[in-house]
Amino acid sequence: MNPFTVHTGKVVAMDRANVDTDQIIPKQFLKRIERTGFGEFLFWDWRKKEDGSEDPDFELNHPHAEGASVLLARRNFGSGSSREHAPWALEDYGFRVIVAPSFADIFYNNCFKNGMLPIVLSEEEVEELFQRHAKHQHYHLTAHLEDLKLTDEHGFEAVIEVDDHRRHCLLHGLDDIGLTLEHEHRISAFEESNG
Repeated sequence: MNPFTVHTGKVVAMDRANVDTDQIIPKQFLKRIERTGFGEFLFWDWRKKEDGSEDPDFELNHPHAEGASVLLARRNFGSGSSREHAPWALEDYGFRVIVAPSFADIFYNNCFKNGMLPIVLSEEEVEELFQRHAKHQHYHLTAHLEDLKLTDEHGFEAVIEVDDHRRHCLLHGLDDIGLTLEHEHRISAFEESNG
């Protein structure tokens, strides 16, 4: 997993509440077991028309959304089933930061385990970001994990709340396996002593 310290990225705004994991990555694409390759199927049912062509009205299909790595959303993002494929798809598509007033618990935890930073802000702060995004054609946000703040180029600043353990893991690029390998010498010593 890549370490996360500071990330500046173009914002795409998804003005929808209760976006569930079935929409983030539909069930027909869950047959793979690798973590990669899911980005092309992200929001498939919303991105595509019935004939398979792209829906120009969907947020991610707008020309200004190309290359976005910060997703701005409404409350209860990532609800629904607990599939880890949802953060896999978002990360594979290019997102590193998701900002919303609230997240489903399992989705929230899975983001950290997959190198993404989910940021919870108040409804008022999120609304302000939506307004700033609408005002500025190429709107960017910067997430400073070390300083625990979210900023833009126009004076916005908000505090990021992340518990110390998750912050440590993201800053050092540690998933569950990486955390275990930090104790490899102790594990090896135990195995040798109980040989």
